[in-house]
Amino acid sequence: MKSLYLIIPLAPLFGAIVAGLFGKAIGRAGAHWVTILGVTVSLVCSVLVFQDVMAGNTFNGAVYTWLESGGLKMEIGFLIDQLTAVMLIVVTFVSLMVHIYTIGYMAEDPGYQRFFAYISLFTFSMLMLVMSNNFVQLFFGWEAVGLVSYLLIGFWYTRPTAIYANLKAFLVNRVGDFGFLLGIGLVAAYAGSLDYATVFGKSKELAAMTEAVTGWPLITAICIGLFIGAMGKSAQFPLHVWLPDSMEGPTPISALIHAATMVTAGIFMVSRMSPLFELSEAALSFVIVIGAITALFMALIAIVQTDIKRVVAYSTLSQLGYMTVALGASAYSVAIFHLMTHAFFKAVLFLGAGSVIIAMHHEQDMRRMGGLRKYMPITYLTVLIGAIANAGLPPFAGFFSKDSIIEAVALSHIPGAGFAYLAILAGVFVGGFYSFRLVFFAFHGEERFRQPAPEAHGHAAHDDHAAHDAHAHDDHAAHDDHGHHGPVEPHESPKVVTVPLILLAIPAVCAGWLIGPMLYGGWFGDAIFIAPEHHGMAHMKEEFHGVVAMVLHGLTSIPFWLAVSGAATAYFLYIVRPELPAVIKQKLAFPAMILEKKYGFDEFNEWFFAGGARGLGRGLWKGGDQTIIDGVMVNGSAKAVGWFAGVVRLFQSGHIYQYAFSMIIGVFVLLTLWFNRA
Repeated sequence: MKSLYLIIPLAPLFGAIVAGLFGKAIGRAGAHWVTILGVTVSLVCSVLVFQDVMAGNTFNGAVYTWLESGGLKMEIGFLIDQLTAVMLIVVTFVSLMVHIYTIGYMAEDPGYQRFFAYISLFTFSMLMLVMSNNFVQLFFGWEAVGLVSYLLIGFWYTRPTAIYANLKAFLVNRVGDFGFLLGIGLVAAYAGSLDYATVFGKSKELAAMTEAVTGWPLITAICIGLFIGAMGKSAQFPLHVWLPDSMEGPTPISALIHAATMVTAGIFMVSRMSPLFELSEAALSFVIVIGAITALFMALIAIVQTDIKRVVAYSTLSQLGYMTVALGASAYSVAIFHLMTHAFFKAVLFLGAGSVIIAMHHEQDMRRMGGLRKYMPITYLTVLIGAIANAGLPPFAGFFSKDSIIEAVALSHIPGAGFAYLAILAGVFVGGFYSFRLVFFAFHGEERFRQPAPEAHGHAAHDDHAAHDAHAHDDHAAHDDHGHHGPVEPHESPKVVTVPLILLAIPAVCAGWLIGPMLYGGWFGDAIFIAPEHHGMAHMKEEFHGVVAMVLHGLTSIPFWLAVSGAATAYFLYIVRPELPAVIKQKLAFPAMILEKKYGFDEFNEWFFAGGARGLGRGLWKGGDQTIIDGVMVNGSAKAVGWFAGVVRLFQSGHIYQYAFSMIIGVFVLLTLWFNRA
């Protein structure tokens, strides 16, 4: 089976290399066929591995030893267990759908081959991350997805907004990665190994140690360091600011980054590290509070967004917060379950948004939409399915995973669980509201795409295919950075776009029905460890009586009625009384401004961190470079030599009388010193 394990990541890598290096030679069709074939092979192999793992066969071993220093081995190796098998299926399936969808979405883009090379390389990086059996390979995959995301977010690299967005993503993730690297460094220093199995075997010893510098419990320092890395990758407060701006990349990569790959890396990593996190209540408390803040406060921003992609982006932030809350409640399997269901329904929402953008001639502002349901029935139905699943309504996939998270938090005794429970309950109402707001605003009501464009689009109307200088082509040449403003005649997208939407909508409906075996049937086996004192999952298992019983019980639960209330509120405001949102915004101008400003994080970061960095750089330039280095060390040393030479020159004039006078003075000084000593 080892050869099969190698094929899974190497097949997409082969496609990326061929499309990237020989894209001009093989043409557009060759680029998409070789990358799609590579991901298809990877998916088929992942299914075979999944079946093998479910039969009870796991693997943990090295493939290649990179280097060995002082007994510390750095290897490339694979850990194939139940957790890995689930991630392989999710990543390869969603990636394949995105590859196929890209054929239609990027059909006329001059960077076609380059884009396919990037997304295939992105898939390879994520697969290496989830298959790793050691921290070295984990860090390689971690940084590789960050690097490729930088390339993809800034794919249209002649657009200033895209360059700003990818630089922002890169820098914010470096902040998280600093903590991640510190955590790995502590593991290497105190455990003497970077192999998962060895480190987990020493977890009790690590829990008894304290960190030498701070005096913290070592296991807490390790876990918080690792989780800070997850906060960057999985966009948790306050390191969430990069993700909404990543919408500057093409829509297919928005779906790939936000649905199944990069942003879920942190959730997967913490689940993989459950033997360490379970030994630190302080770390779990930190995780659950950060997740709760993200889940609620990012959902609130989604309700004021008018850019269809940014609504889905803030929804992603909120759903990642739910997954993080589950991690903090020691419900790791529930977090992975929600990761899986979210991957499907969020991919549907992103790709559905992309289908709308195509139909609207690359307009993204929902104020320029409305009434699209009759023009785009397939897209409408799939987006509706995604919205229902995202809102957590039964019997769609999101209901089972989101309801399980709420139940797990309610049973948790971790400090901060009470706050988290209230936050995610409030988030259910907000989630129902923004999910159906998108549906009603874009697909129902009056047709606004034939009306004059609003005067102020701001960030809400950035065009996904706006004219990008050297990349502009005939169909895009007339578009500016705010999308299409002329008359629009919407139409359903081609099959290469709608077929992936349909295929993703199917698991968005029924993936949640696997809740029995995944959460309560021992699906994850030894891949996830839960301490005996954290008995929430055990209690939930006793209360679970099947999918139908859970759905019937869900119809009477508080989360269900909160989600329905959110959807009903959206219907009233955007269908029954569409004039009310403007009135409410006027009455609640200050809260609306706070949400539109996204709590001022961007402004604060620009003033404090970017401004501070600029001030520090200016100070080093003026004070360090100009004053000290140039003024004192370079020019100052030259001036000192010149002054000294000028003084010496006074005694080396070439006049005999001056030399004689100097000699007399010298003799006089010597005689004076002699007589004074005597």
